[in-house]
Amino acid sequence: MNFDDGVKRLADHRRQIVTIRDAMREVQQAIEPQPVDDYVFRSQAGEVRLSQLFGRHRDLLMVHNMGSSCAYCTLWADGYNGVYDHLVSRASFVLSSPDEPDVQARFRASRDWRFPMVSHAGSDFAQDMGYRSESGGFLPGLSVFRLGAGRIVRVSASGSDVRDDFCSLWHLFDLLPEGAAGWQPRFRYDHAATSER
Repeated sequence: MNFDDGVKRLADHRRQIVTIRDAMREVQQAIEPQPVDDYVFRSQAGEVRLSQLFGRHRDLLMVHNMGSSCAYCTLWADGYNGVYDHLVSRASFVLSSPDEPDVQARFRASRDWRFPMVSHAGSDFAQDMGYRSESGGFLPGLSVFRLGAGRIVRVSASGSDVRDDFCSLWHLFDLLPEGAAGWQPRFRYDHAATSER
């Protein structure tokens, strides 16, 4: 197919995606909120409750991150760092992981992450939210909580996976002729060694 025809077909597919997103918003608004406990997390500053993570907002976006050993979770978090200021103008944003607070602090500094982090190590939080596998490992995703009238509810949730809506890199790769072509994220890249002409 020629270039112009291909671009038109892709534009049509993107319009279909917008229609699907509108339908998803309707479902999202119809979901009955799920009451949740005021879980206790650990941070560099000590224990902190879920209710305290809302700050000045009534909504909280919480990332369920698998921890500093996961290059994929790190890729997603690097992206959140770039939009952090925009996010917190609308809702609170916190990343949770099973890493201990001192491990989180070192890893956060090594990545220049600006968002707050909490550890759910030793708690039932990840399990209760559905982010544990049958084998006991942790799973990535997001939950949105709302605080109001003295209670906390979860209003939405989504798992994370390659090419989901929460990591723009995969969508950018989709514009390349071969897509991601088997690309895998790493913690560090040697751009001089991998650049192609």
